[in-house]
Amino acid sequence: MKRFFLIGCAFLFLGCSSRVSVDDLNKLNGYWEITRVTFADGNTKEYKVNTSVDYIKVEDRKGFRKKVHPKLNGTFETSDDAETFTVVEEGKGLSIRYKTELSEWSELLTELDDDVFSVVNPEGIRYDYKRFEPISIQ
Repeated sequence: MKRFFLIGCAFLFLGCSSRVSVDDLNKLNGYWEITRVTFADGNTKEYKVNTSVDYIKVEDRKGFRKKVHPKLNGTFETSDDAETFTVVEEGKGLSIRYKTELSEWSELLTELDDDVFSVVNPEGIRYDYKRFEPISIQ
């Protein structure tokens, strides 16, 4: 009986978790580094050090994401390549829909605050990010 109570509490907690709102989208702006990938089977891959980070800019539910490479002097090396996206409201919450010349895909935005965000793709793979903090050696 105790086990059923604990399982019920877990579902209640997960079911009541707050969804990301459109008003939170400006928190995506800035530099982010991946911290963990959780695969659909529950296995995880941790990222302790990243040689590239993602720069995200969003305004009015439209934006872009590009890979940049931080340098020791506090600047970034980048290219002109970017993935454009739109944010749409769906029954499950907010989805980020990407479109490039080669592909289209979407990710459900499951968590977003000033310091972290997470997305889940249709295959059930979760990507966790934290705000990038540059190291400057001058």
